[in-house]
Amino acid sequence: MNFLDYTLEELHEKLVNKEVTAVDLVEASYKRIEETDESVGAFLGLNKEDALKAARETDEKGIDPDNILSGLPIGIKDNILTKDVVTTAASKMLEDFVPVYDATVVEKLKAVGMITIGKLNMDEFAMGGSTENSAYKLTRNPWDLNKVPGGSSGGSAAAVAAGQVPVSLGSDTGGSVREPAAFTGLVGVKPTYGRVSRYGLIAFGSSLDQIGPFTRTVKDNALVLNAISGYDSKDSTSYHGETTDFTEGIDKGVKGLRIGVPKEYYNEDAKEDGVIKAVREALDLYEKMGAEIVEVSLPHSKYGIPAYYIIASSEASSNLQRFDGIRYGYRSENVESLEDIYVKSRSEGFGLEVKRRIMLGTFSLSSGFYDAHFKKAAQARTLIRNDFDKVFKEVDVLVAPTTTTTAFDIGGKIDDPLAMYMSDILTVPVNLAGVPSLSVPCGFSNDMPVGMQIIGKHFDEQMMYRVAYAFEKETDHLSRKPSLKGGA
Repeated sequence: MNFLDYTLEELHEKLVNKEVTAVDLVEASYKRIEETDESVGAFLGLNKEDALKAARETDEKGIDPDNILSGLPIGIKDNILTKDVVTTAASKMLEDFVPVYDATVVEKLKAVGMITIGKLNMDEFAMGGSTENSAYKLTRNPWDLNKVPGGSSGGSAAAVAAGQVPVSLGSDTGGSVREPAAFTGLVGVKPTYGRVSRYGLIAFGSSLDQIGPFTRTVKDNALVLNAISGYDSKDSTSYHGETTDFTEGIDKGVKGLRIGVPKEYYNEDAKEDGVIKAVREALDLYEKMGAEIVEVSLPHSKYGIPAYYIIASSEASSNLQRFDGIRYGYRSENVESLEDIYVKSRSEGFGLEVKRRIMLGTFSLSSGFYDAHFKKAAQARTLIRNDFDKVFKEVDVLVAPTTTTTAFDIGGKIDDPLAMYMSDILTVPVNLAGVPSLSVPCGFSNDMPVGMQIIGKHFDEQMMYRVAYAFEKETDHLSRKPSLKGGA
C-alpha cells in the first residue's frame, strides 16, 4: 500500500470495509520507511513494538465508522513529548530524554485512535529553515534528494511526501510547518495562536509556537486539526471558544468572496519567477471561480524579520535556560567546578544555531539594550498585527506565496545565517500577528513544488480551508508525486 494514493477518508473506508486492518497500515508504514528512509532521513526513532500492539488492539475493538482517524498511522515531530518514547528536539542536549507524559496533542490523537509510528527529524529546538541543524542526521527532500525539505519541521514534511505516513505533526514558530509544506508539495497549517494546546511542546518562542498537521489534501488537514484543537486547562494561552468542525462548509466554493492580495508579498525582484507565476495563476483561477481579487497593503510586514528574530530569540534565551546540565539535559564530564558544569554542558550540548539565537536573545533582553531592541520589536509586532486587523475588515482571506523560492540545495544557505533567516520573510508576519495560515501546493517551478499560503482571520480556519479546498478541487497538482531521485 502506498499512502500517496489515498486520502484519510479512503483509508478509513478500507478499514471499515475490512479491506485492510490497522496492523496492515502500520506494517505498510514501517515497510515504506525501511525502503526509503536511508535516502530521505525523516525519522529519528521508531516506535514499532508499541505501534503494532496499538494496531492489534484497534482491530480487536473494531473500527468506529464515525471516527475517520481511528487506526491510521501518524508521525510526530521530535519536539512534541511522547510518553516513554525518546524525545530529543534533535539536540545532543536531550539525547537520552524519555518523557513521563504525553503532550496534549498526542493524548488527543490517541483518544481518536491514531497510532504513533515514530519521532521525526527537525532543526535543533526548531531553530532553522532547512533541517540541516539537527544534531543527528540530514533530512532530504523526496522531490530531489539534493535539496532541503525546509525547516524546522523538515522530517515531518519529508515523511508524508515520501509516503512513509499519511499524516504527521510539526510545529510552526515562524513558518516551520508552512515552509516545509511548500518545499515538499504538501498541505500544512499554522493555526490561530491558542487554537491548539502547546502543553508538551518543547518551547522555542512561547508567544509564537503552534502545532499543526501535514497532509496531502486540504480536507485531510482539516480532519486532523479537528482532532488536536480545543481548549486545554494545562495551557494558559489556550483558546476558550467553542469547538469548530473545520470541514463544515468546506465545499461551498469561493463565489462572492473577497480575496486580498498583499502587494508587499509580490515583489518580483526578490522572488523566483516560477513562484510568482504559479501564485498569480492561482489568483486568476480564483477570479474565474467567482471570487473578487482585491489588492491590499501590509506596510509593516517589512519589519517582520528583524522583529521576529529579536522576539523569538529572546523567548528562546529564556526557555532554554533550564537546559544547564543540572536541571535538564546533557552534562559535560570534563568539569572541575559548578561554573564548568554550566558553561561546558551548554557549549557542548547545544549546536551552533541554537547558541547563536541564545546569544542574540540574551543581548536583546540585557540591561541597556532592552528598550532599543526587544521593546522596539514588540512595538513593530503590534503594528504588524494592526495591519492584518485592518485588511481583514475588507477581505475574507489573503493569498500570497508561502516562500520566495522553491526548495534550495543542501548546503546552499547553511553558512549564511542571514540568507537562511530571510527564507522566512513571507511567513513570520503571520506568527507575529497570531492569525492562521495554510500552505497548499499551487504549481511547480523547475520541477519543484510551489506553495501558496492562504491567511485567515483570527479563529476563522473554516474559511481558510474552504478557499483552499475550492482551489484543490479545480487543479491536478496532487497527481504528481515525488521521485526520490538525486542525492550523493
